[in-house]
This record gives sequence, structure tokens and C-alpha cells, in this order.
Amino acid sequence: MRGHRPGPPDNAQQLLVALGQLVDQALERIKFQRARVELAMALQRHMLPPGLPEVPGLSFAARYTPSRDGLDVGGDWYDAFVMSDGSLGLTIGDVQGHDVEAIAFMGQVRTSLRAIAEATSDTREVLGRTNDLLISMGCGRFATCCFLRFDPVSRDLTVSRAGHVPMVWATAAGQCGIALDSGGPPLGILHGERYPVTHRRLREAGVLVLLTDGVVEGPTYPIEDGLAEVARLVRAGYDADPDILASAVVKVADLTGHRDDAAVLVVRYDGPAEPLPPEEPV
Repeated sequence: MRGHRPGPPDNAQQLLVALGQLVDQALERIKFQRARVELAMALQRHMLPPGLPEVPGLSFAARYTPSRDGLDVGGDWYDAFVMSDGSLGLTIGDVQGHDVEAIAFMGQVRTSLRAIAEATSDTREVLGRTNDLLISMGCGRFATCCFLRFDPVSRDLTVSRAGHVPMVWATAAGQCGIALDSGGPPLGILHGERYPVTHRRLREAGVLVLLTDGVVEGPTYPIEDGLAEVARLVRAGYDADPDILASAVVKVADLTGHRDDAAVLVVRYDGPAEPLPPEEPV
């Protein structure tokens, strides 16, 4: 009778050792990714402004919600600051990519905007110079951005956009709209770009809402629907506390089905203390 030849006695042990090595490698990758995400989130918190300015006649609120995928940290930002001429600078934007490098680039964009806004309050110049600076640094990324300058004395508002989502506005008179102003390409793509400027005068109390596309757009949710929903909320809540309105607007992101981060900046302005002179004919 031919006997059964047993397999090598250490097959099971070798298999267990191999499985153990795979588990160790998987745990190391998880630890590395977790550390990377924690670093990215810490950088992100550091890059966003710790507070918003106090300006008579204006009140602010902001919201930021991180990506719903913990491994997908984005580069959305908002900012508000007083410029050297006493006017108010407002900006919101979104950086290409979802990683630590995107957040680092976001910091470069936000810092560049602030630094250049110290030299000029012209929104076209701020975006144009920031664009050229980013290209000269060879960052290899781009960012969408909306930059506003508001003069609290004259109530003049100038807006320049670089490929970014339009803002939504409403007034005490019941008017509301989506500011589909012309704009230029995102920052960091074309050298020497000149960004269009839209001029407005805020003649009555109302609210401006700046946001990123993570609030209003998703895989199965068109941006037009998202903006319409935000406009509905802004029309109904233009006179609400800015914190309440900002919280309501950022929740629109729950409708989109996206996994992106989202940012909202709300600016509520009081009516002028004295009637403004009539608009001069153009």
C-alpha cells in the first residue's frame, strides 16, 4: 500500500507568519494615513482665520465643514480683513485637490491675497498680482476665488471673480439674486490675466453670502439647484442673525450627495446712517 505523503509541517506556520506581516503592513498604512489626515486637518484649522473683523454697521458669520470622507481633506477657505485704506476685504475660495499639499497651497493663496491687498485695494489688481505670483512660484496647482472690497463710508462694493461660484444677495426691500458677474479663469493658470470688476453701491440694508461649490453642487445635484436653494434661504433670512443664516446655508451641502468640504461667509450690512445721494448717470 502506498502511504500518504504529508505536506511540509511548517505550511500553516508560514501562512500565519505571512498573514501577520500583512496585518502589520496594513496597520502601518492606516497609522500613516491617520497621521496624514490629522496633520492636514491641523493645518487647515491653522490656515483659516481665527476671527472676523469688527466693523460698525456690519456683522459676519462663517462656517466650514470638512470633507465627509476623512481621507479627503480639501482646501476651501474664507477670509475677511480691514485693508490699509480702511475698506473691507472679503474673500472665499477653493483649491484644486484634496490632500496636505492642497491645504499648503491654500495657505499660500490666502497669504498672497492679504499681502497684495496691503499694496492695492483694486480687486482686479489683487487677483491679477496674486495669479502671477502663484505662477511664478511654480506651485503647479490652481484655485478659484472671489474677492470683494467694500467701502463702509461710500457703501461702494467691487467684486472680482476667478472661476468661482457667484455670491448670493438679498435686501430689506425683498430683492434677492445670484450675482452672475463676469469673471476670469482660476488663479494659477494663465499669466498676465486681467480680471473683470463689477461695481455696486449698497443703498439699503441686506446681506451678502459667499460660498464654495461644495455647498451647492454634487454628483447628482446641479449647481443651479443648489444656488436656487441658497437664494431661497437668503431671501427668507436676510434679516436673521448671520450665525443662523450661515448654519442654514451650509446645510444645503447635505442635499448634494458630495464628499467635498464646504465654506460659507455671511456679511450682513445695515442701511446707511444718512440717505445716499442719487446715482450719477453713466
